Amino acid sequence: MSMSNPVQELRQNVAIPFEQAQAMPPSVYTSDAFLNEELEHIFAKDWFCVGRADALANAGDYTTCELAGQPILVIRDNDGDLRAMSNVCLHRMSTLLQGSGQTRSIVCPYHAWTYNLNGSLRGAPAMSLNEGFCKDQYKLPQVKCQEWLGWVFVSLNAEAPDVKVQLQAVESMIAGYDMTNYTEAFQEEHVWDTNWKVLAENFMESYHLPVCHAGTIGGLSKLEDMVCPPGHEAFNYHTILKDDQLRIAMAHPSNDRLKGDERRTTFLLAIYPSLMITLTPGYFWYLSLHPKGPGQVHIRFGGGMSDDYKDDPDAQQNFKDLKALLDDVNVEDRGCTEKVFRGLSSDRAAPGHLSHLERPNYDFAQYLMARIDAAKNS
Repeated sequence: MSMSNPVQELRQNVAIPFEQAQAMPPSVYTSDAFLNEELEHIFAKDWFCVGRADALANAGDYTTCELAGQPILVIRDNDGDLRAMSNVCLHRMSTLLQGSGQTRSIVCPYHAWTYNLNGSLRGAPAMSLNEGFCKDQYKLPQVKCQEWLGWVFVSLNAEAPDVKVQLQAVESMIAGYDMTNYTEAFQEEHVWDTNWKVLAENFMESYHLPVCHAGTIGGLSKLEDMVCPPGHEAFNYHTILKDDQLRIAMAHPSNDRLKGDERRTTFLLAIYPSLMITLTPGYFWYLSLHPKGPGQVHIRFGGGMSDDYKDDPDAQQNFKDLKALLDDVNVEDRGCTEKVFRGLSSDRAAPGHLSHLERPNYDFAQYLMARIDAAKNS
């Protein structure tokens, strides 16, 4: 298959109705040209999740990311507000903060220019002899930042529609879970040798669970209990019913918001472009993905429990056991998704038809094409 025009190849792919659909063409995953389209028209325009707000609860708590090539920091300021801003010093343009942590001020590691938590310049050593220097004229450029159900999103696009508006349908669908009141217990960062879309699609379908996860959760996954409705403009989802072998996957006895099968329903939410949330009535875990070239993906991996369980004496041990299981599941997912990328990089790779259990993958391809076409037609 020609890789000269991956955008056109995807356009042809998504023109086919779901009942006849095939997986996306290999060039969409392997070409630098398509990655550039994604960075310019998707990651630079849509919302990107940096994690949970409760992980940034106190003044000076911060995290950093690179979004479409732009270094960004997100920090809780002294007024209690979350702010996102450029993570680049306004002097000689070093990056400022690294990773995640806590700080009383933002200090450049190169010349110690120091910024307040709101981005204004507090002080700059040895600048008094420059007649043009005025401290009050310096403030780190601000980046759009919003919180939604406990998640923190940033966007480089000042015109991006509010997260709450885009995801209102999600909010209504999962209201009984009260996702705002889930507390993060861990967050990690990883890099895997696969394309970010391969990992996103791996999350979007549970068709692979019985095989890829045969050593962990595969035996608990019944294909007949998976429901994959058509997706929405800003997200897709599917659901799985779980049994009570893992108690903290069930609604807590004190939860009177969920009824019947809702009390054991797991939602697998794919918030475009790259936030993947497994939400059970008792716990959640998530992946927030960003490409590092066609063949690597940077992963923000985190999870925690519903506050419904916070006073149960065995809940922490149950979650500790769950985290160990999730780590094993990740090892399996890494193996599967890295094999997929190696395979689709072959000259002889060709996409096959999709199962009805891969409806979210079809909708994801439609989203990618729609975003790229909208940018080209604007």
